[in-house]
Parts: sequence; C-alpha cells; structure tokens
Amino acid sequence: MNVLTGRAIRRGGRAGLRRRRSLVGLFLLVAAAGLAACAGGDTGGGDVVNVYSHRHYEADREIFRRFTAATGIEVNVVTASADELITRLRNEGAASPADVLITVDAGRLHRAAEEGLLQPVRSSDLEANVPARFRDPAGHWYGLTQRARVLVYHRDRVDPSTLTSYGDLASPEWSGRVLVRSSSNVYNQSLLAGLIARDGLEAAERWATGVVANLARAPRGGDTDQIKLVAAGVGDVALVNTYYLARLAGSSDPEDRRAAERLAVRFPDQSGGGTHVNVSGAGVTASSRNVENAVRLLEYLTGDEAQRLFAEANQEYPVKPDVPWTSILEEWGEFRADTADLSVLGALNAEAVRLFDRVGWR
Repeated sequence: MNVLTGRAIRRGGRAGLRRRRSLVGLFLLVAAAGLAACAGGDTGGGDVVNVYSHRHYEADREIFRRFTAATGIEVNVVTASADELITRLRNEGAASPADVLITVDAGRLHRAAEEGLLQPVRSSDLEANVPARFRDPAGHWYGLTQRARVLVYHRDRVDPSTLTSYGDLASPEWSGRVLVRSSSNVYNQSLLAGLIARDGLEAAERWATGVVANLARAPRGGDTDQIKLVAAGVGDVALVNTYYLARLAGSSDPEDRRAAERLAVRFPDQSGGGTHVNVSGAGVTASSRNVENAVRLLEYLTGDEAQRLFAEANQEYPVKPDVPWTSILEEWGEFRADTADLSVLGALNAEAVRLFDRVGWR
C-alpha cells in the first residue's frame, strides 16, 4: 500500500416526477440540437468542442472561458445528470454532437467506456498530468479532480480515537449515531464496491448491515445535509465527501462556518487499506467529430491552471502532482488513500446495489 500524502497526491408524486423527467428530456434534446448546430457538421479540426457535463460549477465555466481565450476553440456545454447524459449518448449513437463527456465517479466513467460510448486517446501531456491510478489503462477516461469519502464527527461528542475505520460505523457503540445519504447515491455505491473488492462480499455485507442498524434516521438529503445534522446534534458522525465540509468551512455564510467549527474530519483506515478516494473525470466520446480539440481540452483540464481553479473553487484535491491544495485541505493534513484500481468501482457497482437492497439500506 502506497502512502499518498502532501504533494504525492496533490494535494409532487408520480405525475410531477414524469413532468420533471419530460422537461429534462426536452432540455437535453434542445441543447443537443444546439450543439449540433454549433458543430456545423464539422468532421474534425474546427474551432469547437462540444461537452456533455455532469459538473455544474461556475469554476468550470471560467475554465472553459480561459481555454477558449488560450486556444481559440469554442466550448459548447450541455449540463445534466450523469445518467441522463450517458443515456443521451447511447440513444444518439454515432450521430451525437458531443465530443467530451465529463462526469463524477469513476464507476460511471467505467460504465460509459464499457458501453462503447468513449474512445481511447493518449497524449504525453495527459499521461504526465494524470497519475496512472487516476486514468483508464486504455485511455478511455482521465481523472480531473479527487475527492475522499471520510468520517465527519462532532468534536464535543466523539473521541476520535474510537473512530478509526469505516468498520467502526457498524459497531454497536455507534447505534443511533450514524448519518448517511441514500444507497441510490453513486458515492455510497462506489464506496461499497471498493469495500467488496478489498474485503470480500461477506465482510462488506456485514458492514452495510451494521451501518443500517446504527442509523440516527432514515437516509435522505445530500452530504451537506448529513454534516449539518451532525452539527445540530441529530447524529454524531456522517459519511461524506471531503469537499462538502470544506465548502462549509470556507463559506461566506457565518452560520455555515459556525457549523463547520463544531466538526472535525477523520480519514478512515489509515493503518489498513486506506481512505476511499474517487474522481471526477472526462473522456472523448466515440462519436466525436473534433477529437484533436477534445484532447486539447482534456490536456488543459489536467494542466496547472485548470487544476488550481478546480481546487480553489470546489475544495477538491487536484489529480496533477504538485498542484497546491487549498489551505483548508492542507490544514486537514496528509492521509493514506486506498490505491485500488478505480475501474473496479464500475465493475462491482451492480453487486453493490444488490447488496444495499438485501440489507435494507434505502
């Protein structure tokens, strides 16, 4: 097990639901038509790159603006959920106007590659910028940012020496004290897939069963909701991604900062397999008409300037070595990360979902 530290990782009801889905589908249809018009039927080498992105941050838009200013290549973006974008690519097939897919979670990237929606690309810049563990071995996708799934606990109610591993969440000591979001969330699915790969199916099922028994309330809401509930005393520990707490700690809202001050971070399994780490990432679509421009965009997104902006704006860990962490992440310190191949998160996703169903993790 490698120690990844400091500069080493561098741091309504059914009708309403149908209406919402119809509106999302209509939006994607209109947006995709807009991308096709922008692409103008170009078969490669034009001054455009068309992006389907699950990320929705202002920092990403600023990064795209800077890429255009540096290269003259216009970036056209459609944003939607990862599942909607993957479905869109599948349905559009070779006629898709998209050149790049950007999404969160290595499991989704693996799935897109397995379905033949991404094509392998390589460049010396990409291989220099992105360590091997954060990219597909065949070049179908490359990581853009890292996020660790950690334990956030209340300083006044938890002795941190009693909270050292993911396994602790299944101990009877934590009965009625654990907060976590739904099993339908891909972050939890990927964590469980990682535990299946590392510890085996039976051990992972015992863990998930124990966590369900220890919940302070039924899972609902996002990671930020779980963090705020710990601060409010509803539970004592939450399982969340690092950037959610870091955002609260750096928020302009005094109430958010006060909530964050009551809490602390524990990186699990530092004497064992290491803390679960995932990525957001990107790949060139199989249908791309602008492959050269798409590769140039990926090279830019993994370069120093974009990596710094990703880190500063969203409190994520850069994938490129030696790009500085934010001061908040630096304050939390170095940690050992699980170095398993991230493609396993996609390969074992279905098994993780079935396991969640068996143990009643809703």
